[in-house]
Amino acid sequence: MTAPPELDLPENIDRKVLTIAGVVVIGSIMSILDITVVNVALPTFQRVFASPGKELDYSLVAWTVTGYTLALATVIPLTGWAADRFGTKRLYMTAIGLFTLGSILCATATDINMLIAFRVIQGLGGGMLMPLGMTIMTRAAGPHRIGRLMAILGIPMMLGPILGPILGGWLIDQASWHWIFLINAPLGIIALIYAFLVLPKDAPVPSESFDFFGMLLLSPGLALFLFGVSSIPGEGGDLTAPRVWLSALAGVALIVAFVFHAFRPEHPLLDLRLFKNRNLTVSIITMFMFAAAFFGGLLLVPTYFQQIRGESTTMAGVLVIAQGAGAIVTMPIAGTLVDRIPVGRIIPVGLTLIIIGMFPLTQVDAHTSYWLIIPSLFVMGLGMGSTMMPLFTSALKTLSNHEVARGSTLLNISQQISSSVGVAVMSVILTNHLNDGEFARQAINSVKDPGIIDKLGAANIAKGFDQAASAFASTYWVAWALVVLTVIPAMFLPRKREETHLLDDEGVPPVLVH
Repeated sequence: MTAPPELDLPENIDRKVLTIAGVVVIGSIMSILDITVVNVALPTFQRVFASPGKELDYSLVAWTVTGYTLALATVIPLTGWAADRFGTKRLYMTAIGLFTLGSILCATATDINMLIAFRVIQGLGGGMLMPLGMTIMTRAAGPHRIGRLMAILGIPMMLGPILGPILGGWLIDQASWHWIFLINAPLGIIALIYAFLVLPKDAPVPSESFDFFGMLLLSPGLALFLFGVSSIPGEGGDLTAPRVWLSALAGVALIVAFVFHAFRPEHPLLDLRLFKNRNLTVSIITMFMFAAAFFGGLLLVPTYFQQIRGESTTMAGVLVIAQGAGAIVTMPIAGTLVDRIPVGRIIPVGLTLIIIGMFPLTQVDAHTSYWLIIPSLFVMGLGMGSTMMPLFTSALKTLSNHEVARGSTLLNISQQISSSVGVAVMSVILTNHLNDGEFARQAINSVKDPGIIDKLGAANIAKGFDQAASAFASTYWVAWALVVLTVIPAMFLPRKREETHLLDDEGVPPVLVH
């Protein structure tokens, strides 16, 4: 059935919807900002938690990122059921509270293992913020305004890469690393009050049963699999290490068992039946490959500036502004276009921009001009802004209202798993290449300990920096190749107008969307 012409046109976003969007944006900023802040702090963690005159391995401190995303992936499957059972408002406020508590605990950490453990607690709250935010926004927007509302949700994705590194670098240089976590305390209090005042009253559905058996299979399965994969860098890239293969194999076995189980209960923990929706399936495949390449590679940029170019933490944050600036340019445009033209005509353009922008990073050395690196990051940002939110929009706009929470869960869990895998893969590649360089480690350490130069000689230190820069370039080759492969599933995204079923549950017939 074709909708009346007036339904086929995007509607204006009223004040009430924008007010609700503000709540979601604050929560998302807390979660995403914290990820980018920690990225720029990794070299600091290598020093402050090590013995005097030494540094922890990059692969170990990277667990402050991996532990967070592992917790996100573990808790996300519970979010769809909990949102229906307890209501999105109540659950959203609980997630903010848990995230804020985890942030405060992180600031009290006295060693790297304690910090990683507290990051897991923080991730348990952060893992619910994005899928809940997407559910709240989609229900508030309606089918004709999803693209623009998703662009609003993309604000923290734009601000995160800009403000996170700058704020993190400034706080570390001017105060201490503790404040990159303590900054979440006032934000959390504001978000809790705001959510209490403006989010609509909950309408929970207590009749839906909870898939306890599915939880016992999926959540430990995801945790074990990601633990195994993320342990690869710490084992020197040895895939045969028991901690790697035993954990990963046990995780895969539990995940496979869950897949067979998921089609039996009426309300499974993770609704795999949604994969019957072609848009959702193709979007998730594209998202998985894109997130692994982009976010895995994103972790390396501030580390390169600090360890190879000797920049301060603050300056490293300033230098990556270009990437966020690029996203600011294209994300609002993509959000408007996705309400008018098919995403299959938008996302390939975004991926092409990332491919073009990332290629110069595969050629970096110890002296590559910033006039090449900064524009490259800007072009990558242009591509990210044209890719991320249109992918989410494509997946959700053809789901019915009651499927949105479960669809958001599938999207977010695929993104978190792929991000964890991407970080692990990029970390092990970088670590292995650094270890292969005869003087690479010593050159990096000489930035903070000039005495190393006297021991090895300036020539060997210069050679070491070339070897270390080559390690970063080799890692970016892998990320670049994966983005190129992502174009393949992206070509199967819808290139014609399709029906939206978001209002089906309310008795409104399907309407055509672009």
